[in-house]
Amino acid sequence: MASSPTAHTAVRRPLDTARPLDALRCDIGGPEPLTRVVSGHLSRLGATVRDGGPGDIALGGGEFAPVMARTAWGSAGSGIEDEATAQAVTGVMAVHGRRHGAPRGLAVDYLATATGVLTVQGLLAGLVGQARGGPPPRVRTTTADTAGLLTVSQYLAAAGADEPEAVEPAPGGPPFTSAEGVLFELETLDPGAWAAFWRALEAPADAIRAGWRPFQFRYATACAPFPIDLHEVTRRHPWARIRQAAARSEAEVCRLRTLAERAAEDDGADPWSLRALGPGRPATAAAGTTVTADRPLAGLTVLEAGRRIQAPLAAHLLGLLGARVIRIEPPGGDPLRGMPPACDGISARWLALNRGKEAVEIDIKAPGDRTRLRELVAEADVFLHNWAPGKAADLELDAEHLTTVNPSLVYAYTGGWADRIDDAPMGTDFMVQARTGVGEAAHPAGEPPVPSLMTLLDVLGGLHGAEAVLAGLLLRERTGHGVRVESSLLGAADTLLAPVLRRAAGGADPRRPAGFRHPLRTSDGWIAPSDAGAAAAAAYDVTGMCTEDALDQLRGHGLTATAVTTDLSALHHDPRLSGPIGRDAHGAPAVPDPWSLA
Repeated sequence: MASSPTAHTAVRRPLDTARPLDALRCDIGGPEPLTRVVSGHLSRLGATVRDGGPGDIALGGGEFAPVMARTAWGSAGSGIEDEATAQAVTGVMAVHGRRHGAPRGLAVDYLATATGVLTVQGLLAGLVGQARGGPPPRVRTTTADTAGLLTVSQYLAAAGADEPEAVEPAPGGPPFTSAEGVLFELETLDPGAWAAFWRALEAPADAIRAGWRPFQFRYATACAPFPIDLHEVTRRHPWARIRQAAARSEAEVCRLRTLAERAAEDDGADPWSLRALGPGRPATAAAGTTVTADRPLAGLTVLEAGRRIQAPLAAHLLGLLGARVIRIEPPGGDPLRGMPPACDGISARWLALNRGKEAVEIDIKAPGDRTRLRELVAEADVFLHNWAPGKAADLELDAEHLTTVNPSLVYAYTGGWADRIDDAPMGTDFMVQARTGVGEAAHPAGEPPVPSLMTLLDVLGGLHGAEAVLAGLLLRERTGHGVRVESSLLGAADTLLAPVLRRAAGGADPRRPAGFRHPLRTSDGWIAPSDAGAAAAAAYDVTGMCTEDALDQLRGHGLTATAVTTDLSALHHDPRLSGPIGRDAHGAPAVPDPWSLA
């Protein structure tokens, strides 16, 4: 387990202080949209936060030398100066716009939020590394454009694969509408339940068959061009009948909630929870381990039993910080390794989240294999999973079970709802978007309040998962106890929506105005004005101009704008980006690390 031979001597904190930044101080400097989340999360983790003006972020105090961080929208001269231009350059507008058939900006400040969470990760990792004997890093730079590339990394990987998509991206997708006009999301991972739901509503058999594949791949493609017949079927039935069909088929439906509804029920809970467990044993030094500023988690082992995006992304980020990551996969391996399109015979999307990890095949339902898993846990530092609620307890693999074999364990669960919503539907990205009002926030006024078909919350939930693990590791260093941490898609939604929900709770219109972050069409592409200049830019007709001439015209009037990336494969050579996009050993695109560590 986990400490360097020269490990820093931590001042042990009382067990009842489950805040890893207790007695630390942070001076916050940098662009306010990028530091909003930094300030809020560090405060919730126990730090005393003060406005530090326009400079860097400095976190330290007590037994810690200051850890420095810096945030920025992009590199100097790149033209990336705010949320709109960052979304335009990194392909976020292109992917979010697939369901609409044209690039669209997210009306919520997604990249600023992601950048803030990544910045907190860098600060926490610096403290963990320092507690383990490493040097305090001088500056950790996190930029919104690298956060954007991480957000679209799976879509970028697919664009650079050796074969085409399994479903050609085209406009279309949920939600559906009932006879009374109720907008709702549908979710099932089972083709049998899908078919049973539609048969109960008397949908045409050919539409049911044709609809499953685009529905199944909507997480991967950010669109779902299934037959219009399915939309017409739901419009013929009342909401009560639709709910009845879902209950009988074991599919799930969720009415789209408004931001006002979410604001009324918001409990103000932290986006993650940390609970110190029993006292751990003294950490044993990992032979030959050197903790450096750019690898603060070197010598730590993370066991990841994750599916799809949320937990695998969290573990991927921990691996980038130096941890050894071992995936627990079912017999035969993770079936998502075969999800098309492939690079060198392996799913490009799978590689985007899992490259560089080791793997062990374990049947968690078999007693003998669970014993093997416990043996691995005994030598690990982190156990991370996103199993269905209750599954870990049923298998005797919950925190109280695994800390009996490793009292120093950081046990991490990344789930859907954190037991905070009564009668919650299945905890998947689009269902959580529907239930929390993210769909309304993602589109400006005058547009249907539909969930984005980008995996917004899976990605942001994965970022929250890594943040929670780092907070747990720091708490372990400061208390000498094992720690249970939990993060959720609901917590990610709360972080993303915090400013929007404040507007809604105050009675103001929570949505951005009509046309907000809609790029302008040129003769050969699209351009996105900055948020500050969007209203003035809309007065100029650039439809007959090429992109370069349109940009020159707007810049000549003192307005900032940038070309919208519509072909993700073009990002490999885009000079506007802070860091280069590389290729891994299988030839799949690999986005730059989201931090610059020194």
